[in-house]
Amino acid sequence: VQLQAFGGGLVQAGGSLRLSCAASTRFSNYAVGWFRQAPGKEREFVAAITWSGSNTWYQDSVKGRFTISRDNAKNTAYLQMNSLKPEDTAVYYCAAHTKPTFLVAEERAYNYWGQGTLVTVSS
Repeated sequence: VQLQAFGGGLVQAGGSLRLSCAASTRFSNYAVGWFRQAPGKEREFVAAITWSGSNTWYQDSVKGRFTISRDNAKNTAYLQMNSLKPEDTAVYYCAAHTKPTFLVAEERAYNYWGQGTLVTVSS
C-alpha cells in the first residue's frame, strides 16, 4: 500500500490543522499510526488507531488535543490537531501495519510509510 500524507502548513499557537493520510488500496486491512520528527530530534510516536477505529492510543503530550480517526470507505486516516503549540512543530508521517487490531507505537512494526507533511506552529 502507498500512503500520502497531506494537510500540513503554518499555523499560530492555539490554532488547528487536520492532517490526512490517503491510502492507495483497501485500508481496512491495516492499523494506522502517526509519527512526527522535530528538527534535530528523533522521530516519535504520536497516535495510533485500529482498523475499525474503535481503539486509539495517544502520546501523553497530545492527549486531549489531537484526535486520530479514519474513514475506510475513503481509504483515509486523519489527525485532527487542536490547541497547537510551538513544540508540535515537526514533519508528520502516517504509517500502516498489517496487524489491524493492534495499537503499536514502535516504528519498526510499521510496514508502510507516507512521505511526511510539515507542520509549523508559530508562537
